[in-house]
Amino acid sequence: MPRFEFSAINASKKTEKGTVTAESAFAARKHLRSRGLHPTDIRQVRMETTQKTLKDVFARSGKKDVAGFTKELATMLNAGIKLTDALSVLTLQVNNPHLRAAVTEIRDRVVTGESFADAISEYEQYFDVIYTSMVRVGEVTGTLGDTLSTISGFMDKRQKLEAKMTTVMMYPAILFLFCIIVVMVITVVVIPQITEQLQKTGQELPWITNVIMGFSNVMRSWWALVIIAGIATLIFLYKQLVKTEKGAYLRDKLILASPGFGNLVKQEIVARFTSTLATLLGSGLSMADSLRVVSQVTGNVIMTNAIKQARERILSGADITTPLRESGVINPAIAHMVAIGEKSGELEQMLNMISENLESDSDLRVERFSRVIEPVIIIFMAGIIGIIAYATLLPLFKFSVTQF
Repeated sequence: MPRFEFSAINASKKTEKGTVTAESAFAARKHLRSRGLHPTDIRQVRMETTQKTLKDVFARSGKKDVAGFTKELATMLNAGIKLTDALSVLTLQVNNPHLRAAVTEIRDRVVTGESFADAISEYEQYFDVIYTSMVRVGEVTGTLGDTLSTISGFMDKRQKLEAKMTTVMMYPAILFLFCIIVVMVITVVVIPQITEQLQKTGQELPWITNVIMGFSNVMRSWWALVIIAGIATLIFLYKQLVKTEKGAYLRDKLILASPGFGNLVKQEIVARFTSTLATLLGSGLSMADSLRVVSQVTGNVIMTNAIKQARERILSGADITTPLRESGVINPAIAHMVAIGEKSGELEQMLNMISENLESDSDLRVERFSRVIEPVIIIFMAGIIGIIAYATLLPLFKFSVTQF
C-alpha cells in the first residue's frame, strides 16, 4: 500500500509532520481529517526514499534498544493498553533516534489499519524474520502481548549467547593487535637507530640481524604500500568469494573443522538453532514455517542447507533428523534426542533442554578457551619481540666483547 508524507495543522493550531499509509492521496487526507488534522501538504513517498541508508545499516547496533522496546510494549499490551496507544507512548520513550523514527512510522501505519507485522516487516534492521513471523502469529491468535513477552525473553537469551562469543574473540584480538603495534614501532623506529650504530662498527652482522634490518627497510620504503595494497586486495577477494554459495560453504566448513574453536562454533550454531526452533514452535508457528524462518538466521551455510532439507522432508511426510545428522554440525547424540522428541510429540521441550545443556557446556568451553588462548598469544608476542631483541643486541654484544 502506498505511503504518504504529510504536513497538517492540529487542533492546537500547531504543525504536525509524519507519514500515513493509504490507498490514495484522497484516502490519506480523509484519514488525517478523521484524526482531527487539517492537511496542508501531502505527497507520496517514492520507493527510492524508503531504501536503506548507511545510518540504517549501522542502526543494527541498537539491539538492546529493540529488546527494551519489545519488553515495554509487551508489558503495556498485557496491561490492556491498545496497540496504537502503546506505540504512541513508546515514540516518546525510545532513546535511539533511528529506532524512535521507525516506531513513529510503524505507529502511523498501524493507525491507518495496517497490521503490526506488516508495518515492522519493512524495518529489517531492527525486526528480523523471527520477530516478524512470531508477531504475525500473535496477531492472528490474539496473543500479541504474550508473544512479545516470549520474543523479549528470546532476545535476551540470544544476546547473552552472542556476548559470550564476542568476549572469546575480543581479548585475543586486542592482544594480537597490541603485538602488531609493538612490532611495527620497534621495526620502524627503534631498529633504524640501532642499525645506524651497527653500520659504524664495520663488523660483519649475523644473518638474523640482516633479516631484521631488511624487514625494517622494507617497512620504511614504498614496498610497505605494496604489501598493504596486497593485503587489502586479498581481503576484498575474500569478501567477494564468501558472497558466492561455494565460497561461503568452504569458509564455514573450514571454520567448523578448525581444532578447538570449531567445536565452540558448532555448539553456538546448534544452541541457536534449537533455541530458535523451540521458540517459534511455542509461538504457534508450524514446523515447516519454523524451519523456513530458522534457515534464514543460522549464520552457517552448511546448517542452512541441512535445515532446508529437513523442511523438504517434513513437507513430504518424513522425519527431520536425518539431514540434520548428515550435516556434520549436529552430533549423533543430539540428533537422536531430536528424533525422540519428534516421535513423542514433545519436540519443543526437548529442543529447550538441548539448548540449555549446550549453553551450559558452552560457558565452560568459553572459559577454558579464554584461559588457553591468553598464554598462547602472550608467548607468541614474547617470542616475536625476543627474536627482534636478540637480532639487534647480538651484534652490540659481540662488538663490546671485541673491545676488551
